[in-house]
Amino acid sequence: MSLSTPLRVIDSIAGDGVAWTAELAAGGHAAARAVLAWDEPRSRAAPVHREGEMATLLSVNVGMPRDVTWQGRTVHTGIVKNPVDGPRLVRRLNVDGDGQGDLAGHGGEIRAVLVYQRESYQHWRRELGRDDLGYGRFGENFTVDGLPDDQVHIGDRYRIGGAEFEVTQPRVTCFRVGMRLGVPEMPSLLVSHHRPGFYLRVLTEGYVRAGDEIVRTHVGEHEMTVAAIDALLYLPDRDEEALRRAVEIPALSPGWRQSFRDLIDAPGAAPPVGVEPAGWPGFRPMRITRIVPESASITSLHLGALDDAGPLPRPRPGQYLTVRVPGVSDPAPVRSYSLSAAPSSRDYRISVKREPHGAVSGYLHGRLRVGDTLDVAAPRGEFVLDASPGGGAVLLLSAGVGVTPVLAMLHALTAARDEREIWWLHTARSAADHAFAAEAHRLLAALPHGHERIYYTAPDPSAAPVVPVMPGRIDRSALAALDLPAGTAVYLCGPEGFMAAMRTALADLGVADADIHAELFGALAPINPGVVGAATVPPHPPAGAPGTAPQVTFARSGLSVPWRDDFRTVLEFAEACDVPTRWSCRTGVCHTCQTTVLSGAVRYRPDPLEPPDAGTALLCCSTPDSDLVLDL
Repeated sequence: MSLSTPLRVIDSIAGDGVAWTAELAAGGHAAARAVLAWDEPRSRAAPVHREGEMATLLSVNVGMPRDVTWQGRTVHTGIVKNPVDGPRLVRRLNVDGDGQGDLAGHGGEIRAVLVYQRESYQHWRRELGRDDLGYGRFGENFTVDGLPDDQVHIGDRYRIGGAEFEVTQPRVTCFRVGMRLGVPEMPSLLVSHHRPGFYLRVLTEGYVRAGDEIVRTHVGEHEMTVAAIDALLYLPDRDEEALRRAVEIPALSPGWRQSFRDLIDAPGAAPPVGVEPAGWPGFRPMRITRIVPESASITSLHLGALDDAGPLPRPRPGQYLTVRVPGVSDPAPVRSYSLSAAPSSRDYRISVKREPHGAVSGYLHGRLRVGDTLDVAAPRGEFVLDASPGGGAVLLLSAGVGVTPVLAMLHALTAARDEREIWWLHTARSAADHAFAAEAHRLLAALPHGHERIYYTAPDPSAAPVVPVMPGRIDRSALAALDLPAGTAVYLCGPEGFMAAMRTALADLGVADADIHAELFGALAPINPGVVGAATVPPHPPAGAPGTAPQVTFARSGLSVPWRDDFRTVLEFAEACDVPTRWSCRTGVCHTCQTTVLSGAVRYRPDPLEPPDAGTALLCCSTPDSDLVLDL
């Protein structure tokens, strides 16, 4: 993005009436008066800080979290920092008088102190055409003269006053700095201009004050600079050797090291044994080859390729299909259903529960016939069985129609004659509602170490169950009786309340959260950092006059609405529909909003710093270029 023309910037968030005052008025702190009196001619010609020159702490800035209104939301944030006079004690977690609003992304021992440089202030004053950027405006605790991002290394240690610090990571790309400055693109600009700033860990607590000299006492391992590490994560054309060196830096924060490990593992990774490498773009018609009732409320649809459509990719056990169902309404609704059979390249099986007032499930149960077709997107989903040998036991845990993805996993385990202890626990209402009872029982019997526990919440005395059952529900005591070994992999699917209860019970029994894998029906949990007090509202068309085209479908949320050109991005459109969203930077940097595109295409404005993965889109900087179906 070119900044040759100064951006039009206001000092309050547009439309919200929230004034962001500099709070550096005449009569304020000495450090504040010094900021307001910065020398314009000198700043525009100031030399870059040279390696070996003494750096100086110019300003200590603090501020406690507060609630601010932004785009109709309330954001709890500590981004507003102001200079203070005199010495301040720096503790393990922060500077006295300072705090962070969103501790998931900011603060803590690894990110106790944020640093930004005078030289970067000068840069942004020129680029943005701003003369109101007083120290603390970028949310930093320490404003320094020197320590440029392209010379400071991750792992460098510095003594400032009576405290000692270690550099841990670049600044987190977060929308709040754009909110604070009134420049939404700021997170992207910090990365593309290689001026992110950085965080410090406090090694030795002590007092600091403006004017203290900054002395480097240690050089970080591999001497990788803050700017280089930032670019390595957020910009394209990465060097794999640089990624491997970054992972080896002990001072680098665990989150960044894990991100680099993921990048090392991602390129060219081989698909699991027996798994086809890819599916197909968009939707393709598939023919219904069989319709099989499985219980009083669940029916299976077997889907095969059309004669001229080519072979099917083999799904991974636990994945799902997204289907578009013409004939129900206009536009055709889109729903997702787990694959419930053994992974196959010949045909797919989905099993659908008929809901009392469900138009789509009612149509699938009552109107479809063998030979009819459905539009189907390729298998996808990350709730998949880890079929690698070794490890502890496997616990497949389900309720109701949540049986479907774990049944596919059971098929895969049985086909592999898995030697581990395999536990199958399932809850149904009664024998009439118990789908796949005989099928699961047969699969478990073929396993060397298969075990089965079935629970009925409302057993019918007149109906004989296919397998032995116990009354009631799966609870903590039932799980404790299994005496699961450490490292047991748990695969969990069912209604939201069931999964929440199981997670609590498993955690109480010492099962690590990383060992619990869950599939949610419907939308994924949102990621909206710092937003507080947001009410949960069912997805709906946006307020105001309806749009015309193109059609945007949020598949997980069961909503299809025409796009309106008064929205800047798909993300903002989704938010107006109260579709649960995931984001952080909102400017195409962090890829938190990356979403699978089931059908259609988007166009970007501006282009993201790095393109998203194939078959996905970044919602925060895109608009629909055609009818669009999103896995959201």
